[in-house]
Amino acid sequence: MPSKKITIERRRFLQMSAAAVAGIAIVPSCTMGLKNLPFPLKRKFGNMDFDVTTLGLGGQASIQWTGEEIDPVQIILKAFDTGINYFDTSNLYLKSQLHYGEAFKRLNLVPGKDGYDEKLRESIFLTTKSHIRWGKKGFPEKENVGNWTQGDHGDGVIGDLKRSLSQMFGDGKGNYPEGAYVNMVLCHSLNNTDEVDVLYKGLETPLDPEDNFGALVALRDYRDGTNHTGLNPKHEKLLRHIGFSGHRSAPAMIDMIQRDNYGILDGMLIAINPNDRNKLNMQYNVIPVAKEKGLGIIAMKVFADGAMYTKKAEWSNSPGHVVMSVGSEELPSKPLVEYALTIPGIHTAIIGIGHIDDDPLKCQLVQNYYAAQVEPDALNEDERREIEQRTKHVKDGQTNYFQLDKEDLSAPQHVRVEGNRLAWDTAIAGDEPIEKYEILSDGASIAEVEHRPQISKDPFVFDRLKKGRSYQVAAIDRAGRKQVSEIIKT
Repeated sequence: MPSKKITIERRRFLQMSAAAVAGIAIVPSCTMGLKNLPFPLKRKFGNMDFDVTTLGLGGQASIQWTGEEIDPVQIILKAFDTGINYFDTSNLYLKSQLHYGEAFKRLNLVPGKDGYDEKLRESIFLTTKSHIRWGKKGFPEKENVGNWTQGDHGDGVIGDLKRSLSQMFGDGKGNYPEGAYVNMVLCHSLNNTDEVDVLYKGLETPLDPEDNFGALVALRDYRDGTNHTGLNPKHEKLLRHIGFSGHRSAPAMIDMIQRDNYGILDGMLIAINPNDRNKLNMQYNVIPVAKEKGLGIIAMKVFADGAMYTKKAEWSNSPGHVVMSVGSEELPSKPLVEYALTIPGIHTAIIGIGHIDDDPLKCQLVQNYYAAQVEPDALNEDERREIEQRTKHVKDGQTNYFQLDKEDLSAPQHVRVEGNRLAWDTAIAGDEPIEKYEILSDGASIAEVEHRPQISKDPFVFDRLKKGRSYQVAAIDRAGRKQVSEIIKT
């Protein structure tokens, strides 16, 4: 079914007066009831066989931090009614999965129950997350590797997977019905390469079922119905895709993608909003790598976890942190949603909902839905920079407290001679994208190599070396800035 068009003069919107208190109330209210919502825009979800709506429902906000007089199940049901087809939750989100479970019962999404609506289940994409890095219980301690879950199932990542199924489709006590599955499990909140090392244990290293191994090889067994780890004796298939998420370190996330020589990763959830370039940014570093690899890419922290508005610039930990308004007079919410969804490679944005309302102008869900009806190329570069300027000083510029501090463009990494060729790994971009690499011989420029997202550990190369010469590689970004490597002699 073709999408209905909403005609919005974007520059007019970006310059809207403070009279538009809701921030995005630019569609007449008579057209904004659920019955009159435009058919949702969808995008091909990476290499996965699924077309995802541009707005997904986040599993936090009031679904996790549920305040008095808030019914989180009604938020989920209303998201279904709007046509949203991507749903997010986690083992770390208090009762979020249980709230989904109650909604799924009402929607007849529980396999084996009378009236089970298999067609509806196949039409949605359900993602949960685990912060356990090891495949099974008894994981060895390792510095800088966070392993935690919620509850006391006493098991590794598969314990989290089964807990998710039990809470959303079963009895909430560990049991789940035959035919239950989640579409994707994300290894959540990746922070550093030590965690990547653990996750790939048993893939990059010999797999010993008697020892422990990383979460990825364990999840692969439950994706493929195999039992290489010994954890899946019934050869169950409980998930369809595996991915990861990250808020903090673009370099660690790049490493996670580059090391996947096993057909493991299909998706990436990433923090992204207009203050991204004030930090070590995602949009010029890891997002292009994920896009080139064909991952389905989900945006989160579109409003900086509420720090763009009423919440302090810190991690949420109570219902009081949940934002209940729709934008603000000073900063409408629509441009922030559009900013995320016009970054090349982003397919959908998950946004947590604090408040729904019968009045569509006050309903966060309806307003975010309208904001997300945006094509990938809807904003030009000038419009994106205008949005960045409007958010730059919110919370004294500290909204993205979850990201690494900003760094300038780096030199190409790991420059070396391999046989008769010069090899190097990608530079890390500063606040502008990398455009090319310049080859210097004895200080003089002799060649250029186009930059491309480095999707594996296969390096960039220059193969016209001459013996007895010294070489350097310079990274050059869109602003013309240059960072030169150390001298390598042949």
